[in-house]
Amino acid sequence: MSTASPPTPDPSAPSAPVPVAATRLRVVLVGTQHPGNIGSAARALKTMGLSRLVLVAPEKAPNAESSALAAGADDVLEGAQVHATLAEAVADCRLVLGCTARSRRVSLEELPPRVAAPRAVAAAAGGGEVALVFGRERTGLDNEELQLCHAAIHIPANPEYSSLNLAAAVQVMAYELRLALLGGTTATPPAAVARPAGDGDAGDPRDEPATHAQLEGFFAQLADTLDAIDFHKGRAPESAMRKLRRVFLRADLDVREVRLLRGVLADAQRMARLAGDE
Repeated sequence: MSTASPPTPDPSAPSAPVPVAATRLRVVLVGTQHPGNIGSAARALKTMGLSRLVLVAPEKAPNAESSALAAGADDVLEGAQVHATLAEAVADCRLVLGCTARSRRVSLEELPPRVAAPRAVAAAAGGGEVALVFGRERTGLDNEELQLCHAAIHIPANPEYSSLNLAAAVQVMAYELRLALLGGTTATPPAAVARPAGDGDAGDPRDEPATHAQLEGFFAQLADTLDAIDFHKGRAPESAMRKLRRVFLRADLDVREVRLLRGVLADAQRMARLAGDE
């Protein structure tokens, strides 16, 4: 039996229209230090049929150098949204993937580009907003920013010279996204994408998936509740919260489920206050 891979489609083929899922894919640049990289990233996106560029607290606003390096992708550059924080930039997202070098400091599921791109496209095709996040040229994403991501993307560069230019990294991922959009790769949707028809209540359909902002609100309340009931017993809370975040992210919560869990936490906080008063 042959194990050969199917032929890779030509990304430039005019007969292969880009699906609407492409409109739900955004590339987020955090703390960009060189305006030229913003323009080069805009060019990288446009060459692969993508158009949504988001900037988070760039050190310098796009300028003439950005326009020059955009090389005709001025519409992508001019349409770039600017946010003060990463949390604000991905608040409405269903899936957030952080592009980063391997790190032992923050434990995230690690995906190669050829796995990450179909997952992103599957989530977008399912109606969710998807963000691919890139960090600063020198230092990348910090731990707090990585915690906002559902998984990490690691480009397997030459370990003896793994310093990949920001715009080059964007181009790699934009190419992989285009292949996935054109059907060059396939993926079984993960739990975060494949949603059952009902939640067990007499065929009652599930609500819309919880947004990133709704999940972050839940995680903040969970952290406060664990403090209120003295769950950590003097231990640092970061490790437990990282593990709990992974558990609940895998659960693929919808809006109603988040509301239910937050109600449970509110009651736990109320009981903790009563116990303290007594």
